[in-house]
Amino acid sequence: MSESASEPSAPAEQTPQMPPLVVNVQYIKDLSFEVPHAPEVYATLRTQPAVNINLDVQGRALQDGQGVFEVVLSIKVEAREPTQNGGGEGRPVFIVDLQYAGVFTISNVPQNAVEPLLLIECPRLLFPFARNVLSDVTREGGFPPVLLQPIDFVGLYQSRRGQAQTQVANA
Repeated sequence: MSESASEPSAPAEQTPQMPPLVVNVQYIKDLSFEVPHAPEVYATLRTQPAVNINLDVQGRALQDGQGVFEVVLSIKVEAREPTQNGGGEGRPVFIVDLQYAGVFTISNVPQNAVEPLLLIECPRLLFPFARNVLSDVTREGGFPPVLLQPIDFVGLYQSRRGQAQTQVANA
């Protein structure tokens, strides 16, 4: 038996791989809470107001080619008094505008997967915190807390893509 003069090959050093999605920071970008008819509304509101909620998600690159993006989850809540005859909506009770944002790093992901990550996974990570801010603000404003139900960000993304494709086809 002869031994080879060459040393056994050392295992190739592996560089630690970054996870595909990293949350760098999350924050309240903008928050507005308004009670247009205070203090009268606190004394005159006798029934549960009608609450209308609008939600939007936007994503943008912060540094070209670096994989760093800002995603903003915008939530607008408008509560209105029901009218006396039951039809339509009366004066506004409160209005909340919340923009909850995060800065994310996306790496080692195919280019066609970046947009779904930005508009589905990132807002999914931000949503529980935005929901909590909204609940706290409405409660601290003297009203029952607004508790958002879970949002189907996949459905929202698919709906947005369908609308964009329809607009392109009609152009």
